Amino acid sequence: MSAASTTPPRAIQLGIGGIVIIFLSVLYQYMGWTFLNTPQTGELTNTVGTYYEVTKVSDGDTLHVNIDGVDERVRLIGINTPETVDPRTEVQCFGKEATERMKELAEGELVTLEYDDTQSMRDTYGRLLAYVYLEDGQMLNRKMVAEGYAYEYTYLTPYAYQSEFRELQNLARTSGRGLWNQTSCNGKK
Repeated sequence: MSAASTTPPRAIQLGIGGIVIIFLSVLYQYMGWTFLNTPQTGELTNTVGTYYEVTKVSDGDTLHVNIDGVDERVRLIGINTPETVDPRTEVQCFGKEATERMKELAEGELVTLEYDDTQSMRDTYGRLLAYVYLEDGQMLNRKMVAEGYAYEYTYLTPYAYQSEFRELQNLARTSGRGLWNQTSCNGKK
């Protein structure tokens, strides 16, 4: 009688379960849970060229758009602005200015969204992750960094415009624009 024939079926099931757990752990180590965020049937796909109305600006890096009658929160990829709405944090230096600038640029405007294959479709808060373009072609993510209202922000994995945003941040810093100005925050976030 071979050893395989004496192995109880429950032990085989546990061994297979262990292999699945190890596989998922390795997958998570390399990809996070992004492999679960691939678009499903009916889920949004890259929508460059389709315009949506900005219905609300939450802060300098998050806005709301109306997509087919659904209010979607959109977090701009590659940037972060000082906090103004996080209940766990007090309002940070230049946060109000960043929010006001985003309102000036985007509130009530039509925008198009570009998703990035290197990032999840949604973040852990359920917000869409996108580059946001105004009708005139200006990318809000880029503009906020260039003007010094936002700083470059990489969450886990590099994104398509990372090196460009870092260069723009360096230019804003050396020019003393926005939050980098000595009379505002002097670069302190």
